[in-house]
Amino acid sequence: MLIKICGITRNEDVQKAIALGADFCGFIFHAKSPRAVDPAWVASVDSGPLRRVGVFVEQDAKAIKAIMQEARLDYAQLHGAQSEACAREIGPERVIRVLWPGRYHHKAQLYAAMQSYATSCAYYLFDAGLTGGGHGQCLEWSDFSGLEGPHPWFLAGGLHPGNVLHAALESGAFGLDINSGIESEPGRKDEKKMRAAISVVRAHYAG
Repeated sequence: MLIKICGITRNEDVQKAIALGADFCGFIFHAKSPRAVDPAWVASVDSGPLRRVGVFVEQDAKAIKAIMQEARLDYAQLHGAQSEACAREIGPERVIRVLWPGRYHHKAQLYAAMQSYATSCAYYLFDAGLTGGGHGQCLEWSDFSGLEGPHPWFLAGGLHPGNVLHAALESGAFGLDINSGIESEPGRKDEKKMRAAISVVRAHYAG
């Protein structure tokens, strides 16, 4: 089970994520977000073994590639309306494509959407709401049980220490994207919450 800690704005939270055994760290490059960060600062962060993800909402391929290079990112999470051409220009092996299951009436339509992006991404991420992110809402996890698309997928939306393991087990997700549910305030991760969320998942999947 992969774990991504997203919306990081402080170096100390990156270090906590490393120590607690996360796999990915996420940085948001969207000026309207309370968790927005600067590429130069991200470049200065020592993330150790964590894979570095940039979250992009409005940028085009040229801007995304420039930020990825400056901030030393491994992946671009396309959290807006970026086209397949944009994703291919970035490099499909470096793209996490966000999908909003609430836009689809049933699993077959979501699966068809996954298929349509199969050649332009490496992972998918399912988020709550109909657009954007950071809603703090949960998806209907059981809707995804048995869903196997062309690429692995992350589950996001309203995850916190009290529900994260249940969400993982009920949905069958390949990875978890945790953000607001482990914060004391936007952009400030709470070490106790982060530890609780990661440890309960790690303990189960290690057994």
